[in-house]
Amino acid sequence: MKQSEHLDHSIVLVDGVCHFCQGAVRFIIKRDPEGIFHFGSLQSEEGQRLLRTGGLSANQLDTFVLIEDGTYYTRSTAALRIARCLRFPYPLVYVFVLVPCVVRDAAYNWVARNRYRWFGKDEEDQCEIPPPEIRQRFF
Repeated sequence: MKQSEHLDHSIVLVDGVCHFCQGAVRFIIKRDPEGIFHFGSLQSEEGQRLLRTGGLSANQLDTFVLIEDGTYYTRSTAALRIARCLRFPYPLVYVFVLVPCVVRDAAYNWVARNRYRWFGKDEEDQCEIPPPEIRQRFF
């Protein structure tokens, strides 16, 4: 799908080889029945283009990116903004936005540094093929 087909949706970019990130996508999909979020890999051609468009480094694969109404959010802020749009009780987690970003991102960075060791990774960007009703949410 072309990015223009995703303009009416928030876009989540994740590390396509990271098992933890792949699990996060599955978690979001299960709790997003409205289909608010569409997904792409940071490593994909479209993901790389979107990173450059947002002024982010195309080599920065240790972050989680949310593109919402043309605004780019990364790391813990992206995760919290996603949580506030999911089914109850996950919007309650948004209260952590009151914690200073430097503290939240320190915790985020610790998980990001260890995610491959704890959860594993694929050798190349190879997302599982979702069922047809969800496939249109990926690029």
